[in-house]
Amino acid sequence: MPKPLLGIFRLFAGLSACANLFALDSLAQTYPVKPIRIIVGFSPGGAADVTARLVGQKLSDEIGQSVIVENRTGASGLIANGRVASSPPDGYTLVMVSSAAAIMPALHANLPYDVERDLAPVSLVVKSSHVLLVHPSVPVRTVAELIALARAQPGKLSYGSAGIGSAQHLAGELFNLMAKTNIKHVAYKGGAENVLAVVAGGIETTYGSLVAAVPFINAGRVRALGITGTKRSALIPSIPTISEAGLPGYDSTAWYGILAPAAVPKRIITQLNTLIVKGSQSNELKEAFNKQGLDPQSHTAEQFGEFIHAEIAKNMELVKLARMKPE
Repeated sequence: MPKPLLGIFRLFAGLSACANLFALDSLAQTYPVKPIRIIVGFSPGGAADVTARLVGQKLSDEIGQSVIVENRTGASGLIANGRVASSPPDGYTLVMVSSAAAIMPALHANLPYDVERDLAPVSLVVKSSHVLLVHPSVPVRTVAELIALARAQPGKLSYGSAGIGSAQHLAGELFNLMAKTNIKHVAYKGGAENVLAVVAGGIETTYGSLVAAVPFINAGRVRALGITGTKRSALIPSIPTISEAGLPGYDSTAWYGILAPAAVPKRIITQLNTLIVKGSQSNELKEAFNKQGLDPQSHTAEQFGEFIHAEIAKNMELVKLARMKPE
């Protein structure tokens, strides 16, 4: 390209970039002026969906705009995450991610997006343990008995998860690794479906979200053996942790948070984080979360980004040790 033309091209490119930055900055100063969408990559009724709806309602009350929750299920949130990664960076399209967002990079070398490059952390919202469930027909009442049965019948039992690379999938493979068992993985579309599969007797066991599982536990439709985290749940305090009940040192905790397209202006990210944290720490939302077995968090956007980075590194190691595959 001749030098004069090259100079003109660079001038226009520079002006265009400045115009885009000015437009985004102007947008940030007036944000929000229209409804916000939170995309959830999991089915209605699970912990991700419930968290998004509770946060969305509180956010709507604060900003005076509608917050619409939209479920786009499939591939452990990969479809929803990819859609938001390619959305306009204006702060009006967000995604509620689960722990799977930091697990998928360890399972797939060629994801259509990079969670740390193409998505911006906004706020970690809640953490939650799962509960190890079995169908009442399974002849076990403790974690130790399940381990003994699984070892006696390798490959015969199955556990369900919310999808390949989901927190439940990781919980199940960690259990297999530590207990030296071979309980087969069956993937579903969300945290409600895999619990319903155990209720119906389609699979023997699963790691269910407390949101989806507790009603069926209380009704006697499934049997709870253990909590995946390091402490018992206030919702079902009589159920021990898996570590207490037969697998010392076991710990697998899920988390849920909000991400945005990477180029969303910093001012909007900070505004959203402030509002979400404020809402999550309100007495109203704390009580609502606690009733669902969810533990509200109060990270800054930067702290959430550091948390995701550490989770990816941790999961890379576990996926390698457990020899997990995308299936």
